[in-house]
Amino acid sequence: MNFETWIHWYEDILQSFGFKKEDDELSAKYLDEFLEKHSETKIELEDLPYKENMIIFGAGPSLKKHITYLKKTNKIEDSLLITADGATTALLEENIIPDIIVTDLDGKIEDLLKANQKKSCLVVHAHGNNLDTLKKNLYNLKNIIGTTQSIPLDNVYNFGGFTDGDRAVYLAVELKAKTIILAGMDFGTIVTKYSRPDLSDNLGLADDIKKLKLKYAEELIDWVKENESVNIINLIDENV
Repeated sequence: MNFETWIHWYEDILQSFGFKKEDDELSAKYLDEFLEKHSETKIELEDLPYKENMIIFGAGPSLKKHITYLKKTNKIEDSLLITADGATTALLEENIIPDIIVTDLDGKIEDLLKANQKKSCLVVHAHGNNLDTLKKNLYNLKNIIGTTQSIPLDNVYNFGGFTDGDRAVYLAVELKAKTIILAGMDFGTIVTKYSRPDLSDNLGLADDIKKLKLKYAEELIDWVKENESVNIINLIDENV
């Protein structure tokens, strides 16, 4: 998705959620300046690992079942593994280290750090609600690529996408994936502890904001299916 197309989605998102573009830009500016100053923590897009087949793990209720299925079919070994933020925790529980983590750093931060220390590259997203989180955690990270949902900057990309899950899909398209398998991408009304670490139980009901975010995520992924030359398989649709 080019920026001219994305901007129409972005303006609609700002209006739907009541977000302020200026807040997004402030966080993006901070991330850009951090990566400029601490260039040893930064990597370039071409430094990211690549395989034609990529698996993107969301944090939906089907995640663990899908991980089990993918391990049995040997697809884990044959694919580039991308996690959407909190899904990283579920992979670590199975002793799997993702190749890339797409995150705005609101997942279980100790697990994001653990994966990053092993080998995972971090695609860190700046938006209006996570400036304090960026300030607190960026110094502990390495192998970072920055992203924003507003205007891209020297060290901060905009590939398109809104939530961690659909932004992971847009990243995979940018990386020239031929096939993308979606695991744990339910787009339903139930959230998991991987999506919301503050849950007292493993599962909970999505609030209205989360439901709206998932609606946009699904629509943005549908746009990719209709407009990009990539085969997307959602394991939910395959009745896995």
